[in-house]
Amino acid sequence: MAETVQTYDGWYSLHDFRTIDWEKWQKTNEAERKQALEEFQSLISDWETVEKEKQGSHALFSIVGQKADLMFMTLRPTMKDLNMLENKLNKTALAHYMKPAYSYVSIIEKSSYTKPQTDPYEDPVMLSKLFPKIFDTEYMCFYPMSKLRGETDNWFTLPKDERGRMMFDHIKTAKPFTEQVKRIVTGSIGLDDYEWGVTLFCNDPLQFKKLIYDTRFDEVSAKYGIFGSFYIGNRLPRSEVNDYFSI
Repeated sequence: MAETVQTYDGWYSLHDFRTIDWEKWQKTNEAERKQALEEFQSLISDWETVEKEKQGSHALFSIVGQKADLMFMTLRPTMKDLNMLENKLNKTALAHYMKPAYSYVSIIEKSSYTKPQTDPYEDPVMLSKLFPKIFDTEYMCFYPMSKLRGETDNWFTLPKDERGRMMFDHIKTAKPFTEQVKRIVTGSIGLDDYEWGVTLFCNDPLQFKKLIYDTRFDEVSAKYGIFGSFYIGNRLPRSEVNDYFSI
């Protein structure tokens, strides 16, 4: 049996994608639309309070393309917190005009191929990565991924040192993009259909393409990477929500 890698876990994460039934929304009278948006704004206010208390984080994005219209990204201390938040959103009047498009459940994860010198849960830098505030950038890119488990090539049967070498090379390739592209990596083995979720944040969406293109040539991606669908979104701040739903 190959040696496992130590992982450190933080907040639970939900990527909740919705489509909007615009025809149904347009047929609703102005008073009902106003009431629905006021209720939704109140819900966002509750999320902001949670964030101020450093008990989670949230962000809303307008998705480009036909896979979805909106993405809610939410971080919370427990899986139950995520479920309660999801249910509360589903019970709003605005949710009557939304349809589920896709979702991804995971937990923020940091892994290490070497033994840490200190307890990671007492390291302020590590804690900021495990329990972060979602990056305040203009654009977001999300995709799920797994590592190959084929008959010939199987990531999970490789020696730990070999896996560590490939991941180190992968990190070196991505390093030039560190200042422009921020990321939150979440683990999802046993939680969703893929093994990891990757959420990238940047103010220039072209950098998503450049980063992912360059890392495609790394051995770990070229030989072992399995990728799901990619979702690109523009940040939708609370101040622009009413305009987004205006007719």
